[in-house]
Amino acid sequence: MAVKGPRLRNFDDWVDVFHQWRDDIGYPTKLIGEDYVFETKLGELESDEIEFGHYAGNPKWERLLDVPDQRIRDSLAHLIEFQGDTEFASVEQQKNLLERAPTQYDLESMIRVNREEMRHGWQMAYLLVTHFGDSGKKQAQRLLERRASAHSRLLGAFNEPVRCWLDFFTYTDFIDRDGKYQLNMLSRSAFAPLARSVRPMLQEEAFHMLTGNTGLMRIVKAGKIPISLIQKYFDKWLSTGADLFGQDGSSSAHWAYEWGLKGRYDEHLFDDGPNMDKLNELSRSQYLKEVGAIVDSLNKNIPADQPKLRMPDEKFRRSIGEYAGKTYSVTGELLSQEAYEKHLQEVLPTDADDDFLIGMEKEKGWIIDPKQKM
Repeated sequence: MAVKGPRLRNFDDWVDVFHQWRDDIGYPTKLIGEDYVFETKLGELESDEIEFGHYAGNPKWERLLDVPDQRIRDSLAHLIEFQGDTEFASVEQQKNLLERAPTQYDLESMIRVNREEMRHGWQMAYLLVTHFGDSGKKQAQRLLERRASAHSRLLGAFNEPVRCWLDFFTYTDFIDRDGKYQLNMLSRSAFAPLARSVRPMLQEEAFHMLTGNTGLMRIVKAGKIPISLIQKYFDKWLSTGADLFGQDGSSSAHWAYEWGLKGRYDEHLFDDGPNMDKLNELSRSQYLKEVGAIVDSLNKNIPADQPKLRMPDEKFRRSIGEYAGKTYSVTGELLSQEAYEKHLQEVLPTDADDDFLIGMEKEKGWIIDPKQKM
């Protein structure tokens, strides 16, 4: 059952509900460590002026009252709530793996990832409670009332179960990498408290991606899990990651840029103005290019006589955008509905695949020990 706390009066009330949430989802709090302190962290702004959009050149907004339009305030609260929702959801998705960590290093890495995701959700709740009045307090409370296990998180990707460690490493390499893009695009927001909040989050997110990438590399180098099985988890999470960039031709992305709330990835590196109708597509293409380089790097460690890992076609298994609901295969071939449903059973992880990997986790050698030279 989700936490249903009393009406929030201030951020201290929210913190009380946060502790209830951890108990409610069954997170082993003692693993977080007595020395770790959940706190609000604020970084330095790159610029005191709004850097893009209609209000470029004006001072960044320090208070909600400075934001010139109610539509902009509503959009800003929406962006913050969605970001916070993903942070708490990922902890709910991953906590079941703590008891099956392959090494002490992996256990400590997952604990660090989880507690930093909790802190990121904490940071977003702080913004909502502190700056957005009663409506923000309600949004902050809802962050702790939804559940991944009940499929009530705002984005479908954060309702999917993460059942084994290969699942986790693929998730943190590819889905947390999407998180890096989202945070980067918010890091130059016209709303200064959000921009300040995101900078420390980006620094912490780097470790999450490193955990996933080195985990996958250790699995590939161990050579115990068939490449064809690893590929299924790539097909699952890379198609999911492509969807997380949002609708094609998105009016929401258009207005978020026009209002200065969310820029392009690495906005400061662009000399020209954006194609306002293709903002999500631009971010997605940059993401897929980066992920493609990661897949190429992993393939260098696969023996020549074995199949290589590959990127699923961008049209595969999409639920958002131009290809939403279309029956394209992992190689981009358009299939009949019947053939497509059969294809999904062949190329995505099944319960039997999860169970096989969970069983393998009880053995040694399926992943290289980080103390071992790779």
